[in-house]
Amino acid sequence: MVWLEVETKVRIDSKEVNNLRKKIKKIARFVKKETRGDDYFAIRRFRKKSYPKKAFRIRKKPDKYEINFKKWLRKYWDNQIVVKQEFEFALKDKEDVDKLLALFRDLGFKQWLKKRKTSESYVHKKDKRIVIEINKVEHLGYFMEIEYLAKPSEIDSAKNKIRRVLKELEIKPEQVTNKGYTRMLWDKGIKDKRYFMR
Repeated sequence: MVWLEVETKVRIDSKEVNNLRKKIKKIARFVKKETRGDDYFAIRRFRKKSYPKKAFRIRKKPDKYEINFKKWLRKYWDNQIVVKQEFEFALKDKEDVDKLLALFRDLGFKQWLKKRKTSESYVHKKDKRIVIEINKVEHLGYFMEIEYLAKPSEIDSAKNKIRRVLKELEIKPEQVTNKGYTRMLWDKGIKDKRYFMR
């Protein structure tokens, strides 16, 4: 079964976070808060000053390492919502990660940048497939993401549900920014050191 990530991202002024959180709690149930540190690897056969077209991330969890990469499905995008196919698998220990990295390095991937964010996750009370997150991204500030995991036949319905949530939360169209966090970090020239990979 192919699942697609249908989502939107909203930049939030730090002064508005508490007010937004109150609005979210009216329509969604709090699930968890966690800090996520990600190491990104990209193919470096391009000019060092250009943004890479292919990349993957490694995230260390308490009991595993998650490997993740995304395929952008631009034909489904609009000015508020993006659609991606996400591929993810887990490795249990650092030795397996090192073996995988040896393969990817041989294919031309190199350490690229890192991202750290603290996320508060909420599930919509009327539709559990709608996940709302308040994210504080190191070096970038606060953002809200609304995500719906959809089958390909549900893309239009998922978009409509996300638009309804934006209205419920009184988000203005100009607050929406669907530029990826890694692109924002890259544009600011922030790469930082690795979190977990040595």
